[in-house]
Amino acid sequence: MLIVGIVAVCVALAVLAFLVPRLSRHPERGTQRTLGAGSRVGGKAPGVLGRIFSKSFRSSSKAVGRSGSAGRRARGRLPF
Repeated sequence: MLIVGIVAVCVALAVLAFLVPRLSRHPERGTQRTLGAGSRVGGKAPGVLGRIFSKSFRSSSKAVGRSGSAGRRARGRLPF
């Protein structure tokens, strides 16, 4: 379920970044801040579980950043 949610957020951010690049920064940062908090909390689990929980949130945060930047980059490449 978490994977579907992250994919939906990434798609929404990519579309938002393509349509209105300046206004997409705030939702992107908010999402990354939320995922960062999840990563910190997940990292407090003992041993290997802490690394696994933390890693899933870190990779999700990277995906959100990449999708936002890809939308802005695609908008910048338009000929008009």
